[in-house]
Amino acid sequence: MGRKTKVSVQAFGYASKTDWMMDKVDIIIVGGGPVGLYLAGRLLQNGFSCKVFEQRENIDIHSKSLGIHPVSLDLFDRAGITQPFLDNGLKIECGLAFIDEEPVGEVSFQSCPPPHSYILAIPQWKTEELLEDWVKALDSEALTRGAHVEKLENSEHQTSVTYSTKEGNHQVSSDFVVGCDGKSSFVRNSCNISFKGSSYPDTYIMGDFDDNTAFGKDAAVFLHKDGLVESFPLPNGQRRWVVKTDNFIKEPGESLLTEQIFRRTHHHLGECENYMLSSFGVQHLLAETFHKNRVVLAGDAAHVVSPIGGQGMNLGWIDAEECLNTMIRIRQNPANKELYLKNYTTNQRKVAGQVAKRAEMNMRLGRKESANFWMRSGLKIVLKSPLKHLLARIFTMRGLGRWPI
Repeated sequence: MGRKTKVSVQAFGYASKTDWMMDKVDIIIVGGGPVGLYLAGRLLQNGFSCKVFEQRENIDIHSKSLGIHPVSLDLFDRAGITQPFLDNGLKIECGLAFIDEEPVGEVSFQSCPPPHSYILAIPQWKTEELLEDWVKALDSEALTRGAHVEKLENSEHQTSVTYSTKEGNHQVSSDFVVGCDGKSSFVRNSCNISFKGSSYPDTYIMGDFDDNTAFGKDAAVFLHKDGLVESFPLPNGQRRWVVKTDNFIKEPGESLLTEQIFRRTHHHLGECENYMLSSFGVQHLLAETFHKNRVVLAGDAAHVVSPIGGQGMNLGWIDAEECLNTMIRIRQNPANKELYLKNYTTNQRKVAGQVAKRAEMNMRLGRKESANFWMRSGLKIVLKSPLKHLLARIFTMRGLGRWPI
């Protein structure tokens, strides 16, 4: 794997009437969201040349995912990029538990391994902005926005992508392509990799409001007989509310959300300004393999898990770090390329399965059928015993695969 260079198209056997020159980099990343940007930064730090192609012209100013878990902050420490996130985020060190409106205990993350004994709340748009600034500082030409990848060539010996921008069509070749392009991944579909799973019956509405609670920096979870309510602090004096619904509501209204919050928690949002409102369903999807020839998948292109618990984006970063390690191993010992790629698929599919089970546990706790006497009694016992420390470590994604608990 060498530096960015120019190579003749004919050198890789492409039919062409003219011997025009094509860019060559070590690794192409399709998708410039949080996972693709993090992977790009780590590759650049470790001496790989790379190009990131992202369809969006600009970062979507929507809070989306908001929780950065300790395992991800450990990775950020390794990359040397943690401080800007701490400067722009808010540390959630404790989660308060309620059954209906009755407080029944708390789960403190302070019992988790240091130095990051908390979940960092920060809107996804700010996360992407910080990662993009980092990547551009390493290589100002690494990220191309407004790039629509239209063709992928993937063989045993090399890869290339054809993409279009406002300036026209372009082609770049590479040793590997990594698909970080989401649930509807063009990269995965181009390689005919099956993506199997199903939808859960669970549906939710959520919104970001000014915070008029007394919870401060604590999260709050209400297990109500009519369904779950979650509440998480955000920077800049805001708070996210998530409410379980009986069915999918295509166009939720602000009043519907605030009424349900009041009915289940007796908390009135009053004149609080609303900054975001959306509804979502839940799926569990897993790619049959996370690699094919010289294409690798990471993030939602490889797996989709329930957003309840906020683990999906963090799982993508774990993929990205392991993808980096795989590329380093291949660079050091090219003859074992296929073995290293198979290990990547095996390990990350296992981790994705563990995360999916934890996310499903979070969902089950929030269902109406969980609001029975035995479930409530069991939760009260757990929250008053040392088991709550294990619960804190599970919620913060400790103990996944080779990642210590």
